[in-house]
Parts: sequence; C-alpha cells; structure tokens
Amino acid sequence: MNDSGGFIRNNLNQFAFIYRLVDIFVIQICLISIAYIYLGRFDVKYFVLGLLSNMAYLFFAELFVLYRSWRSGSFKEMLFYTVCSWSLSLFPLFIIIFFTKQNELFSRIILGLWIILVMLLLCAWRALFRKLLVSARRKGYNTRAVGIVGLTKRGIDLANEIIQFPESGFKLIAVFDERSPDRLSVQHKELLAGGIAEGVKMAQEGKIEILYIALPLTDKARIDNILKALGDTTVDVHIVPDIFTFNLLHSRMGHVGKIQTISVYDSPMRGGYSIMKRMEDVFLSLTILSLIAIPMLLIAIAIKLTSKGPVLFKQDRYGIVGKKIKVWKFRTMRVMDNGEVVKQATKNDPRITPIGAFLRRTSLDELPQFFNVLQGTMSVVGPRPHAVSHNEEYRKKVAYYMLRHKMKPGITGWAQVNGWRGETDTVDKMEMRIKYDLDYIRNWSIWMDFKIVVFTLFRGFVGKNVY
Repeated sequence: MNDSGGFIRNNLNQFAFIYRLVDIFVIQICLISIAYIYLGRFDVKYFVLGLLSNMAYLFFAELFVLYRSWRSGSFKEMLFYTVCSWSLSLFPLFIIIFFTKQNELFSRIILGLWIILVMLLLCAWRALFRKLLVSARRKGYNTRAVGIVGLTKRGIDLANEIIQFPESGFKLIAVFDERSPDRLSVQHKELLAGGIAEGVKMAQEGKIEILYIALPLTDKARIDNILKALGDTTVDVHIVPDIFTFNLLHSRMGHVGKIQTISVYDSPMRGGYSIMKRMEDVFLSLTILSLIAIPMLLIAIAIKLTSKGPVLFKQDRYGIVGKKIKVWKFRTMRVMDNGEVVKQATKNDPRITPIGAFLRRTSLDELPQFFNVLQGTMSVVGPRPHAVSHNEEYRKKVAYYMLRHKMKPGITGWAQVNGWRGETDTVDKMEMRIKYDLDYIRNWSIWMDFKIVVFTLFRGFVGKNVY
C-alpha cells in the first residue's frame, strides 16, 4: 500500500517480460517462415498483419491477466487463456481484412498454417519453460526463503500450502510464535525457531526473504511492533488476516480517496471481466441455438399435441442483484404456478405432463433460456434461478443465501454438475446447493465456466432428484 496511490498490486510475474518477448517472437517468426517457405518472400502486408496480430494478442493477454504469476496456478488454465488470447486476437484482424477488401491479397494456406502453428508453439514453449522452472525449483533453485510469524490456523494452512507445492518456488525456513511449545499445534513444531524477536533477527540477517504475519488482527499492538522492527530490514512483509476465515465473496482491495478498503461481499463482474463474460454468453448461446433450433421446434410441436396450453411458460425469478426477471421454459405441467406459493415438482407429480416428465429429467425444458442469455438477463453458467417464493422461504433459513445473486443466474452451474440439481425438499440440500453457488462466485473465471460447460455435457443434464 502507498499513501499516494492507495492500492495494492496484483501478484506479478518476474518472467512477464520474457513471456511477452517470446510470444511476440513466435507470432512474427512463424508468419515470416511460412511466407518464405510458401511464397519465397515476406511482403509488407504480411509484416503489417504480424504487427497487428501482436498488438491484438497482447491486448487480450492483458485482459485475461495471462502474464501474472502462475507459481500456484493451474497449468491447464494458463494454456486455456493462451489459446483464448490468440483466438480472440484473430477476430479484429479478419474483420479489418474483410472490410478493407484485402482478403484476396493473403494466401489462405499461409494464414491457416500460421494460425495453427502459432497456437501450438505458444502452448509448447510455455509447457517446456514451466517444466524447466518446476524442475529447478524442486532442486532448490529460483526459490525464496519464507518465514511465518504465528502458528495460528491461518499460519498452519499457509505452511501446508508452501510445503505441499514446492514448485511454487517458496521454501519455508522457520515459523515463529511467542507461545510455549506445549500450547502450539503439533504441525510444523520442528520448524519453530523461537519468538518474534528471532524472526526479526533472521530477517535482519538476510536469512528470510519473505515474512508472513499470521496473527489475529485483534492483536494490533503486536503487529505494529513487528512492522516497526521489520522496517529496519529489506524483507518482503505480508499480512495474512484472519478476516478470511469468514465467508468472503470475491473480496478485493479498494479505496475511497486515500482510504484503503476491503470488500467483503462483492461481484466478480467488474470492468473487463463483465465484458469477457458477456462475450462468452453471446458466443455460446448463438452457437447452441443454431444447433438446437430443430430439436426445439420438435419439442414445441410435441407439447402442443399432447396437452392443452401454451408451449412456453414464463416464471418470475430473481436475477443479478435480486431484480425480478422472466425466465422462459418449455411448459412441462398442466398448471403454471407463478404466485406467492410455488410447489416444487416431486416424484410422480400428477401436475407433470407425459412429455413434461421427459423434458424435466433431461433438462430439455430449459432450452428456451438461451433466449434469456441473449437478452442479457441470464448467463450460460451461473447459479440456477429459483422461484421467487422459494427465495423468500430459504433466505430466512440458509445463511448467505442471497449472495448467490451477485452474478446472473445460469442455465447450468457448479452446483448442478456436482449433483445438486432438482428438488430441494430439505434445508440441508439447499445449503449444499448454496455452498457450491458461492464457491463458484468466489472462484469464478472463464476457465471455470469452460470446465462447467464440459462437465454439463457429460453429467449435468440428468440427476437423481430431478422430477
């Protein structure tokens, strides 16, 4: 934190410059090589194409925070965002080529080979570099010596993470605590090097590069004394606050003027992330609707022929920030409850039509909700929307229930692919659904949405509690 700026930076990657440089080199050298092999020359138009592609790729890479530190990140996620950045960077290029009527000037073979080769090499060099880096860190190279002040629950959790993942490049040297050994947890006692004074001394001697303070925030006086003592060292100091033992939802640092704040309940849909999420929704919904148009027509005909009433049913639900929205579904019942009391469907429910039972078991009744996604009231992936009456009932029974409305409701979600679909006839079932919904919001990323869509294809359409 600094007084002038009032902000805390994201975790930075010390190799970010190398990553950017190699990416630019890969994109440009691939185009040059293919052009020379196929044409025997490298024209100005291809040079401009390579230059624009580098600019577009770096823009989307920054949007996806591709050049952040991946010490403890998923390698699959890094490759996913690499492919996303490259794929999206091609759209503005082809739009420019199309509207300037330059498409006849470029060889389709060169462009096709270039697109595929760049994608492969961007992933391949990252895989090789990561393998070398992990190998070096496991051998003790490119590591940073770490100390932890306070063998509290948060301190123990942090120590376990460092020890469990040596490839992160952190090496736990010692832990420090003022309490006598008989009052401490059994875990990591062998690393106990004394009290806080010993920790400060080791930092002053340069034996520790990073010191984590894992004391309760209520112990303000002791934390102040430690920070003052560490002001005489060059050690990097991090505080691990115990507020994170609470059910924080996408917490982030903020500021009002020069006053630093920490959000407790917040939505991940801010700035570029909301744009990425909307792009994802529009792309997926248009793609899926083009594939399911004929099946939806057949379902509509089947509903009309087998029971009286409209094909579609619109029900009130809560959307983002708790605003009411109209959710579209294929009608599966002989009645259309949308009042203050809506009874959930149960096993062998007499209200369900014969075709409706099949549609509900297979989730085909929810296909019209892709129009809700295009409309912008829903998302492809997100917490499933509940009837308004169910919201009013369970918000009083389940802690943190309404926090699920920090994101748009989805056609599929993290709770659904983990088996919590269908009837929630007990508070325990609803609590589990809310647990997964909040876990999704807390850890949301495009990569997580991608995994949920894939899981939905294999296990998300049916469930033992779906009637």
